[in-house]
Amino acid sequence: MLRSADGSGVTGVVVPRHRSARISPTVTKTAAGAIEYLTFCDVGGIPAAIEQLNKAGVLTVGLAGESSESLYDLDLGSVPVALIVGGEEKGLSALARKRCAAVVSIPQLGKISSLNAGVAVSVAAFEVARQRALHH
Repeated sequence: MLRSADGSGVTGVVVPRHRSARISPTVTKTAAGAIEYLTFCDVGGIPAAIEQLNKAGVLTVGLAGESSESLYDLDLGSVPVALIVGGEEKGLSALARKRCAAVVSIPQLGKISSLNAGVAVSVAAFEVARQRALHH
């Protein structure tokens, strides 16, 4: 996820203080140097952070495989965007989902209807980058 974040031009990563993967030596090694170029912010809770982002004019986009709304129908190129991804097992919490300005899925053509969290956030981050390139 962190390598994709860096490669797609993500400027910051928000992580909850509790119940999330820590930035351990293993994570640092797997990220292949991306950690050095990303800004991290740890927050008490993701729903409260989403609310603050909304108030700051950031488009908060939750990723949920079961959503009928498509990532590709959003205008992601002209506004600040925060991508919100839940855990591998449970996805977005109900409160996080409720606070997001949009909850979208990535349209898929195969028989399996969901991507893992790392792949989903990577696809979405590169879609933001693609749309930004078109707007500039």
